[in-house]
Amino acid sequence: MKDLPPLNALRAFEAGARHLSFTKAAEELHVTQAAVSHQVKALETHLGASLFKRLTRKLVLTDQGAMLYPVVNECFAQIAETAGRLRGQGESRTLTVSITPSFGAKWLIHHLPRFWADHPEIDLRLHHSYQMADLRRDDVDMAVRFGAGPWDGVTTEFLLRVDYTPVCAPSLLQGDKPLRQPGDLRHHTLLHEDDHDGWIQWLAVAGVTDIDPRRGPIIDDSTVILHAAAEGQGVALGRSSLVAEDLASGRLVKPFDVTVLSDLAYHLVYLPDALERAKVKTFRDFLFDAAQATGLEL
Repeated sequence: MKDLPPLNALRAFEAGARHLSFTKAAEELHVTQAAVSHQVKALETHLGASLFKRLTRKLVLTDQGAMLYPVVNECFAQIAETAGRLRGQGESRTLTVSITPSFGAKWLIHHLPRFWADHPEIDLRLHHSYQMADLRRDDVDMAVRFGAGPWDGVTTEFLLRVDYTPVCAPSLLQGDKPLRQPGDLRHHTLLHEDDHDGWIQWLAVAGVTDIDPRRGPIIDDSTVILHAAAEGQGVALGRSSLVAEDLASGRLVKPFDVTVLSDLAYHLVYLPDALERAKVKTFRDFLFDAAQATGLEL
């Protein structure tokens, strides 16, 4: 196979073509952007063909690049899948699950003691990340994703519904401006996650029209938002699946009964043949039993 291009150059090309960004490819490969660019140029020299059009602030595949990408992508996917199976044979105790930090900290952690007690034969490894795991390339057996679903190339199972309701510290129910009805929110800070859409929808459902739903800070981490709410810094829209323990302990309270059901949900995803491995099926069944016990499944 003397005509085979250098493997590192192919990896750099594949990541760059998948992201259409050398910067994102560099982050994925844990190298510099310059290193990715250098590897791609070396591959172009090896092939005698230009693979990318380098436009202002974006990359576009050339015809030659578009021809090469699906071949390289599929080859790497097959290698990763086969390697994963070999790892599974050699390290049958280890199960790697990718989850978001908020899901892990606010829901899963409360159920794990039972799993550990019932299944000491499985060495559970939780990978916390807000980036979507690639099950064919990453060292991950299954993942919990938050979104609309389904996703291409994986089996997608609904796990937990998501609805939103205002939550706050108990102290906000008292004082000079107590929260007693939705209109009282005009006197308090609204805490937003990612954007203003949640409060826009909730205030509309609650029939409140004289409060600006766009005021207040945006915090892109639901765990931090709930912490801020518990500290009395404002009112957050809490996902029922993530605030149950805080409500039960009294750390947070629900000032109103108005709840909005989201189109998004938590889903369990895995490769189509993953349930053939006993450890994957065991954890899958555990998650659904836990979800049923919380009463938050559909």
